[in-house]
Amino acid sequence: MRTPRHIGGLDCMEVLAQLSAYLEGDLSPVDRGRVEAHVSACDVCARFGGQFAEAVARLKAQMGPPAAVPEDVQERLRRRLRSSG
Repeated sequence: MRTPRHIGGLDCMEVLAQLSAYLEGDLSPVDRGRVEAHVSACDVCARFGGQFAEAVARLKAQMGPPAAVPEDVQERLRRRLRSSG
């Protein structure tokens, strides 16, 4: 990778660290905007981000939807969380 560029309030390494959260929609609107601003002006991050997104999409397609958690397991987890809080 070339020297990290500081664009949109983030450098390339910060964008890399946030890619998974970005793809999952787990970033705040402000952080999402910063990542998008950086990627729109950084060809290296745009290219890598596109390849990363494609790889994640292919893996998700191959894996299929996650298995359902049985109701009894969900209830045990709820009880445990309530008792530990």
